[in-house]
Amino acid sequence: GSRLRFPYLWRDASFLLKVLRYGARLELYRLRGDVRTVVDRFVQQARRVPDKPFVLYGDAAHTYRDVELRSNRLAQVFLQRLRLRRGDCVALLMSNEPDFLCAWFGLAKLGCPVAFLNTNIRAKSLLHCFRCCGASTLIVGPDLLDSLQGILPSLLEDSIQVWAMAERTDLPQVSTLLDNIHAVSDRPVPEALRKTTSIKAPTLYIFTSGTTGLPKAAVITHLQSLKAAAGFWAFGATEDDVIYTPLPLYHSAASLIGIGGTIELGATCVLKKKFSASHFWNDCRKHDVTIFQYIGELCRYLCNQPKTELDKVHQVRMGVGNGLRQDVWREFLSRFGNIKMCEVYGSTEGNLCFMNHIGKIGVVGRSNFFYRLLFKYDLVKYDMVKDEPVRDQHGFCQRVKTGETGLLLSKVSFFSPFFGYAGSKKLTERKLMRNVLAKGDAYFNTGDLMAEDHDGFICFRDRVGDTYRWKGENVATTEVMETLGLVDFIQEVNVYGVEVPGHEGRAGMAAVIVRPDMAFDGKKLFEHAVGDLPAYARPLFIRLQEIMEMTSTFKQQKFQLVQSGFNPSTVCDPLYVLDYQQESYIPLTEGIYKSIAAGERKL
Repeated sequence: GSRLRFPYLWRDASFLLKVLRYGARLELYRLRGDVRTVVDRFVQQARRVPDKPFVLYGDAAHTYRDVELRSNRLAQVFLQRLRLRRGDCVALLMSNEPDFLCAWFGLAKLGCPVAFLNTNIRAKSLLHCFRCCGASTLIVGPDLLDSLQGILPSLLEDSIQVWAMAERTDLPQVSTLLDNIHAVSDRPVPEALRKTTSIKAPTLYIFTSGTTGLPKAAVITHLQSLKAAAGFWAFGATEDDVIYTPLPLYHSAASLIGIGGTIELGATCVLKKKFSASHFWNDCRKHDVTIFQYIGELCRYLCNQPKTELDKVHQVRMGVGNGLRQDVWREFLSRFGNIKMCEVYGSTEGNLCFMNHIGKIGVVGRSNFFYRLLFKYDLVKYDMVKDEPVRDQHGFCQRVKTGETGLLLSKVSFFSPFFGYAGSKKLTERKLMRNVLAKGDAYFNTGDLMAEDHDGFICFRDRVGDTYRWKGENVATTEVMETLGLVDFIQEVNVYGVEVPGHEGRAGMAAVIVRPDMAFDGKKLFEHAVGDLPAYARPLFIRLQEIMEMTSTFKQQKFQLVQSGFNPSTVCDPLYVLDYQQESYIPLTEGIYKSIAAGERKL
């Protein structure tokens, strides 16, 4: 009887017990003031299974022992040559490669917090990232040295030491690490250097796109990294699993859930420098992959690959990630077989996490009576036109009814604290809403619209405010507006995200007013966009307006612009589209519009 009345009861209960068990362990760390960090766990696994492959990269296998010893050597170099001391923050600008992990662990062994920098980031933003996490050392991967040339003088001016993960370099101001590595011992540095008594001490800074302009450094404490490391285990993974990580390590999904999760299990991770849809299944067959990490786009790219008779020939049983659209999800399962897709919802800096451990299609998470006792969250009414939560006559927000869409807020409390952003009380405060349902309460505003059905399944509806997601990255409209505002023929600009048929998230679009005495220049705009913005933040569409209506508010205008989209047959303003072949913004014709709608034109 109970099976029918509560179809998910057993799976919910066992999942919740796991989560509680793990939570109790973390609580003990806190009470005893003796924290076993992710790196402690790594050292433990390197003793337990030294010869087991930890990372497969290219054709090489790096065992737990290999990475342990190499990270020891790097720690010795950091200590002796870079003169790093416990608590010094170090920035890491590297692509996915085993040395990313060796550098990260080597720094952690010295008790140095590490800031992961997004490798797409442009010069101006990079300088800002140093200032906000207080790093005075930068470690750069060999393939990214060129991208630094423009800002090296400014870095040196700010007395930041720059070290390359290489044997030698042509840049005179840059020192090299790998030529020092043979002269030092592979013995561990003193354990006391990394010992921490506080589970809430920062261990990483991970940059998220700023809603208010430049990237923000989310503070990742040991508590958060340990919670994330339990993700695979909570979903039922074991040490025999082989985990495929094609996502960038500078994001929390790959580093905290992927690498942290591999370490927690003592499993093996297949690390890719970049995701490749054409190599994906061959890699999975070659390495007997059982679990892969995804973002929604990745699954869509796999569905777009030509069908083969090997589509169902693989060992993959589970995917862990987020942003998978319902239609793609269904197609993915019917084509590649019965793979349990576990959506995880939670922002890097947020204090709430939903996990769809049932694998129900189209759902980001699962809630139930017990979950609500542990994690206090609410869905409140949201006014799309005014772009703000609805408040009643007493100034409080209103909960939505079951099934209705509302803004997801998560209560800040002792059990689910919000650690905020590095170096900025103002930014941290901006993410919090106070006096939401009662006087004096505080909630973290996720900026996401969600709906929860009668069975407690939660689905994602939309983002609100000044950011939108494109190609798996958050884009801050203000940063794009500031950049485009520097173009000489642009008088005013308004940036927003529009939905494109068959694509996740929203594509960037800019409504532009050209200065009266000047003309629109697609080539010049193209040069600016490509030179100053990372690929995912470049507006795909431009709409030329004569005047911006001043009667309605900026936000209402944005709402109308978003609604009207980029269809040349319904928008009477001139429209342009980004074209990499012609290196320009070219007129958006009916034909181009149709090929975008049909999914033929690559965006």
